[in-house]
Amino acid sequence: MRLGHGPMTPVPHRVVGRREETKDVMTLSVAPLADRPMVFRPGQFNMLTAFGVGEVAISVSSAPGEAGPLRHCLRDVGPVTHALCRARVGDLIGVRGPFGTDWGIGDLDRSGGGDIVVVAGGIGLAPLRGAVEQLVREGTGRIFLIIGAREPAQVIFADDLRAWAEAGAEVAVTVDVAPAGWGGHVGVVTSLLGGSRFDPARADAMVCGPEIMMRLTARALIDRGVDPARIRVSLERNMQCGVGWCGHCQLGPLLLCRDGPILPYAGAVAHLLTERER
Repeated sequence: MRLGHGPMTPVPHRVVGRREETKDVMTLSVAPLADRPMVFRPGQFNMLTAFGVGEVAISVSSAPGEAGPLRHCLRDVGPVTHALCRARVGDLIGVRGPFGTDWGIGDLDRSGGGDIVVVAGGIGLAPLRGAVEQLVREGTGRIFLIIGAREPAQVIFADDLRAWAEAGAEVAVTVDVAPAGWGGHVGVVTSLLGGSRFDPARADAMVCGPEIMMRLTARALIDRGVDPARIRVSLERNMQCGVGWCGHCQLGPLLLCRDGPILPYAGAVAHLLTERER
């Protein structure tokens, strides 16, 4: 948050870069006009404003301390995201935040050689990118990254996946539908967990994607011996204020913009993931 701005006041940012990840997914790079970099933690989100249209909650895809402008990766699925995806370099958008909880990288015990298992479905890699980038940069422990997409053309951050693999992360990609010439794995992400070489007794997991995918992935991790309390998931509902005032993102006892979006799977979350959004 900036001096002189309340939590509901968008801070003007200029679009300084745009990258088309897939036909309907765009990464926008933005910089504040006041040149005051945002302080955030991986997994937190911002409310992005398309002036004259509205605002939407979008996770920060940058890593803390990463060189370059602030990145947000979003899918064109509604009026606000459509306007943001069509923003050109030089256009202004509003940014307020950061809000919510994070992946808790600082809480991980890496001293004992524990493994990190990251499982992302579709655009679920966007809220995880900053965490993976930070973990790879720190270079401690083993990182196992499992990515699922409908088809190869829907895999986002392809350059990052290659860079992380070159840096030592174990990267596996699976798709639901394989076109001619695809030589990779075909199937759901859980089909790759059984053959992954992480040590479940010393593993922490971060999972983001469609809710059914997160439920099944968490169950598969637990079946392999991962402690449910060491599995974090990213929950999303209709976030409109970001500060727990409006109640639109309520899920049981939680206001996800305030108490989430990143939460341990153990306990109430395991049950709440079965509740459909209303």
